[in-house]
Amino acid sequence: MSLFFEIAVIVFLVILNGGFALSEMAIVSARKARLAARAADGSKGAKAALALAENPGRFLSSVQIGITLVGILAGAYSGATLAAHLEAWLNSFPLLDPVAEVLSIAVVVGAITYASLIVGELVPKQIALANPEAVAIAIGRPMTMVARIAAPLVWLLEGSSRVALSVLRIQKSDDQTVTEEEVKAMIAEGTQSGVFEPEEQELLAGVLRFGDRRIRGIMTPRNEVVSIDLNWDRARIAQVLKDSPHSRLPVYRGNAEDVLGVVQAKDLLNQFLGGQDIDLAAAVMPVEVVHDNSPALQVLDALKHSSIHLALVVDEYGSVEGIVTAADILAAILGGMSEHGEDYDGAIVQRQDGSWLVDGSVAVDMARDRLACRVMEDDDGDYDTVAGFVLSKSRHIPTAGEFFHWQGWRFEVVDMDGRRIDKVLISRQDEDGG
Repeated sequence: MSLFFEIAVIVFLVILNGGFALSEMAIVSARKARLAARAADGSKGAKAALALAENPGRFLSSVQIGITLVGILAGAYSGATLAAHLEAWLNSFPLLDPVAEVLSIAVVVGAITYASLIVGELVPKQIALANPEAVAIAIGRPMTMVARIAAPLVWLLEGSSRVALSVLRIQKSDDQTVTEEEVKAMIAEGTQSGVFEPEEQELLAGVLRFGDRRIRGIMTPRNEVVSIDLNWDRARIAQVLKDSPHSRLPVYRGNAEDVLGVVQAKDLLNQFLGGQDIDLAAAVMPVEVVHDNSPALQVLDALKHSSIHLALVVDEYGSVEGIVTAADILAAILGGMSEHGEDYDGAIVQRQDGSWLVDGSVAVDMARDRLACRVMEDDDGDYDTVAGFVLSKSRHIPTAGEFFHWQGWRFEVVDMDGRRIDKVLISRQDEDGG
């Protein structure tokens, strides 16, 4: 057998090993959603690759069998052929004759091992990682054939593995749940690689936060709600409608707790344009009522089925806590917005020194994610906003300029609106020398 043929066999085995390594990395790394999209377009390779990805256990077992057999064949063949040729050549040197056999085996094994690592492992895997979907589609059908051929041996090995695990009393975990933190990490990775824009990342993060919120942390509180009393005279009602930037206003009679419903400004305008006398009572529409501890997603579903997209929020005693609208839902996701006629300067603003100026009404989870301030993550805290966090730690109504330190962070009350905390300055202690 010629030396050239023997070298060609070794090269073929190394390249074959690289093909198995390439296939393994491509199928494992390829995104199933992209493969499914290509399969829907009629790509047979994508369909085959997707089938392999859906059942990775048998596919990976087939690949491992192939890699193992190739390694064994390459080692045995090189020792029996190439090493013998090299030994015969080394024997021609008197000084090397005593160590010719050992040296020939060491050189051949070392060279083949090096080639196997570079050509048979590292380079193919890097190629697969560079474009996993394209590679997976290209090798999908050939590897399906390999998996079918190796199926009997795979079945034997899987059965043997199950017996061994049973003897060791080790049970396979079925928990394949993807956590929210893993989803956020994947979104962040996608943003770094250019798949998502930074604005898209923030929007997706807002949606994930929204799913964990209670409506109490989203609603417009009662002290910020503009309402109308049916007992007011026409001039006062007209002035409130004129000054308010809102298109829907709660209506009560005498007692602000006794909300009768909601009036829409456009309904009153229709009465006026139709030449009718303004009849506020006739324009009142019934309103949905939700509990302040209701999940935000549940309330969102109620708003979708409401004709006025507004709900009244009450506590466990039936007292009115505020209202929630579609605008509140969007603000909870987007991080802040204003209705027509309102000013909005930004709920969270980073200053040049690295500190953050935050509205007291900002949700704790939003501030925690935006500032990477994990110290505001307190499961036992009965609060929803940054102002609530400050109150829970200070345990009194603070004054402007008052501050405290908490787990490496400094919280300073910058501005008060009566008894309400309006602005809070948040910074790391090492940023302000604290």
